[in-house]
Amino acid sequence: MAQRYIPEIRDGDKRILLIAGKPVPYSLARVPMAGEVRGNLAAGGTGRAQPLSTRDREIAEILAPILLERGLFLVGLDVIGAYLTEINVTSPTCFLEIADQTGFNVASMFLDALEAC
Repeated sequence: MAQRYIPEIRDGDKRILLIAGKPVPYSLARVPMAGEVRGNLAAGGTGRAQPLSTRDREIAEILAPILLERGLFLVGLDVIGAYLTEINVTSPTCFLEIADQTGFNVASMFLDALEAC
């Protein structure tokens, strides 16, 4: 797989979580360490929780109903700058980092949505 370099990676590769067709109000920007272009936490990136930007929310709100309609209950969208770069459907992460930094209980949102099904 190849991806065009997006200079906004310096501000982080944002993980936006969708739960039951609704975006979590915070993303986790995975900011690369110095000299690196990958923001992955496993590659030494630093996670910084932040409210969704207008563009983040736009991407999430367009995709959320489509993905839910296709049976995808929990999804992680990766966004760099204004670009959607990846849709994760097998192992979306960052519940704990967002909860620890913002106080927003992502796991509770997930369980509430699951119980409402």
